[in-house]
Amino acid sequence: MAELDDLSDYLIAPDPAAARLTRRVTGLDQNGAPCDINVVEERPLTIYLNSQEIVTAMTIGDYPDYLALGFLRNQGMLRADDEITRVDYDEELETVVVRTARQTDYEDKMRRKTRTSGCAVGTVFGDMMEGLEGVVLPQTSVRTSWLYALSAKINRTPSLYLQAGAIHGTVLCCADRPLVYMEDVGRHNAVDKIAGWMLSEGVGPADKILYTTGRLTSEMVIKTAMMGIPVLASRSGFTAWGVEIAQQLGLTLIGRMKGRRFICLSGEDRLLRDADPATVAEEPKRAGRKSAQ
Repeated sequence: MAELDDLSDYLIAPDPAAARLTRRVTGLDQNGAPCDINVVEERPLTIYLNSQEIVTAMTIGDYPDYLALGFLRNQGMLRADDEITRVDYDEELETVVVRTARQTDYEDKMRRKTRTSGCAVGTVFGDMMEGLEGVVLPQTSVRTSWLYALSAKINRTPSLYLQAGAIHGTVLCCADRPLVYMEDVGRHNAVDKIAGWMLSEGVGPADKILYTTGRLTSEMVIKTAMMGIPVLASRSGFTAWGVEIAQQLGLTLIGRMKGRRFICLSGEDRLLRDADPATVAEEPKRAGRKSAQ
């Protein structure tokens, strides 16, 4: 089992000490006393694919290239065989442009999204469901000892959440080793950053586990499957549709993962129970936001 306190090979992003990611705000506590806290900054980021504007997302502003690449890949706008020629980020204009050798035109897709602006999530969901038709996930086994080690190590990771809250985290893992930790105001942004990092670094998904602090919804299951990752885990709970889609796709789905406990609602046959929960040390509770006060 990996040494839990060794974070030297673990990419933690964003840096929780980065000043531009939070702002100091003064308020009053429950007793009427003045108090200072850090609150997370939100910035718009407009993503272009070649000459076409695709979306404007609210984000904390770190790794715009990963966010853009991951979003476009997870929406099916970047193909697996696409040659990405350039990624240009303009901080002043708050835009990122992904350029490909292939000419792209998603006007029809964007028009359908605009016409149904009142239920745009449903439009995106439907497009992503269509992209799942050819997805075949590897039937990767998961050791329970990995889950316990990951839960303990992720719980001890310095994070923007501990500094300011109001943030979601996503971690890409291999066996019992966290590889990359990304955070953002939206859990989907954090997942897209992971997808963008994998695309940029040429990292394959077959032996990976995706951990999220957010709920295991249908959209989270679909995005994980679109990335080709066979295992999705969370310390949070499930939605019924998320479970149903995971079972249809053969994705291992593990939730309520805290300390010695977890629940698996899909892919139970791929769990290798090699650790006795009774012998697993209880995790120390995460520190609150005292450091931000």
